[in-house]
Amino acid sequence: MKGGGSIPAHHTASGFRNPHQQSQRSFLQFLQWQFGLGPADAPVIPAEEIPPYSPEVVQPNLNHVNHPDPREIQVTWVGHSTFLIQVGGMNILTDPIFSDRASPVSFAGPRRLSPPGLSMEDLPTVHAVVLSHDHYDHLDGPTIERLGPSVRYFAPLGVGRWLAQRNIRDFVELDWWESTPLGSMRIHAVPAQHFSGRTPFRRSETLWMGWVLETPAGNVFFAGDTGYAPFFREIGDRFAPIRLSLIPIGAYRPRWFMGPMHVDPPEAVRIHMDLGSEKSIAMHWGTFRLADEPMGEPPVYLRKAMQEAGLEPDHFVLMRIGETLRVVPR
Repeated sequence: MKGGGSIPAHHTASGFRNPHQQSQRSFLQFLQWQFGLGPADAPVIPAEEIPPYSPEVVQPNLNHVNHPDPREIQVTWVGHSTFLIQVGGMNILTDPIFSDRASPVSFAGPRRLSPPGLSMEDLPTVHAVVLSHDHYDHLDGPTIERLGPSVRYFAPLGVGRWLAQRNIRDFVELDWWESTPLGSMRIHAVPAQHFSGRTPFRRSETLWMGWVLETPAGNVFFAGDTGYAPFFREIGDRFAPIRLSLIPIGAYRPRWFMGPMHVDPPEAVRIHMDLGSEKSIAMHWGTFRLADEPMGEPPVYLRKAMQEAGLEPDHFVLMRIGETLRVVPR
């Protein structure tokens, strides 16, 4: 179903663009970042306040995972941007990556710093997968191949071709502000500010997005990968009240390169507030080393941003990998 929306057109003759700010970086800019040739960021957290990083992992509560209360919203953090969302009798994975590397090859690229919080063998029957875009840390070929064709996939425009090449036929491609049913809920595609591409020379040919799950237990927002933009207020207005949001807080340095496409913790807090989210969970941190900030900085920076915004600690939480959070009915 097509929605209205007041944001500018994001389609171009060659693919897609961000209406509010250009986030795509050139290959030359990528090389400048890799060789440290860009401007350095000023420290935001004193080095002595950033603890040495070790992933905080817990054994998953398989009793909760295998017997969720259908009246609740239950989420288990697998790591990075991968969550198992269980609501209304449905088991939904977000941007699933269970591989050791976020890379097109198994011998190079960002390596996982801890095992997935749930193994694929421990997953309950997965009914649906929502995909935010086609970058390797969000669209993982080996994981999709293991999940296979029995799952329904919800994907941005253009990503269906990649799925079809892997013999996936049960998929729905959506544009921003479109929606489609899934069981007792409705799945809405919403804007994100990012870019796409699985090679340096083919960029933004497929769309990027976030998702809202409109369920009888309440609405759930999944941001995908995104920079900050004004449309989060519109998402909050359209889908109020949002009971739970999954918002990225990592891979934000250096700001000259990452800023338009990856929010930092203060911007993540701003998204939480723009949405009017009752509770948010931090994601996209602590699993892969993707940017220049110390791995232990995002949680410290998030707590600082929350204090400055006057938020209570339980408004925007940091989960342990493998942990399950339950949002009970009102």
